[in-house]
Amino acid sequence: MSSSKRRRILDIVATDATFECTEYRGREVWLGKCLHCNAHLLVGLDGEPISRATIEHIVPRVHGGTDALENLGLACARCNQGKGTRHDRHYHRDARVRELVERLLQRRRERWRDPDDA
Repeated sequence: MSSSKRRRILDIVATDATFECTEYRGREVWLGKCLHCNAHLLVGLDGEPISRATIEHIVPRVHGGTDALENLGLACARCNQGKGTRHDRHYHRDARVRELVERLLQRRRERWRDPDDA
């Protein structure tokens, strides 16, 4: 994984209040929750996912979503892949998909913390 992707993951961790530093198998890691299902996600202090944590673009890039931290969260690979294959391409045509995106954006806002507080 590229250093820029690891940096992006650490930026997301720093702005997600579910993540806290803890010990896992003898080393310090970030432990937080999937934006979708709340499953535990583990990320190394270097930003390398230990579990299957992936970067989730809440508003899909193909529909104008950006790389702004407010539009990014961490999700388990299963949830992120499911959203991408089942929902992202239907974003503009399906009200239920837009509702899902709004719920995820709301969850991201609720979990938001100032990066200086991490």
